[in-house]
Amino acid sequence: MHKFIIERHIPGIEKLSPKEYCEGAGKSNEVLEQMGKGIQWLESYVAPDRIFCVYLAENEGQIKEHAERSGFPATHVHKVTGMLDPTTAQG
Repeated sequence: MHKFIIERHIPGIEKLSPKEYCEGAGKSNEVLEQMGKGIQWLESYVAPDRIFCVYLAENEGQIKEHAERSGFPATHVHKVTGMLDPTTAQG
């Protein structure tokens, strides 16, 4: 599977309540369960008017299908081609 970063433009997302976040996560999980193997949500980061989600998937089509079925837009989908962290400098 490949790692993807999904940017979702959702105005006001940072103002949602914990209950609303819970409901959104539940909807996402429900769709993932229906889709079966080959796609996995790892985590998401909330910023003003945006949410950045990290997924594992076999292909970008699965990411777009999940977005359509869950109702959460996939404004930009980026396939991760590498990773850097502080240990990269020790190379």
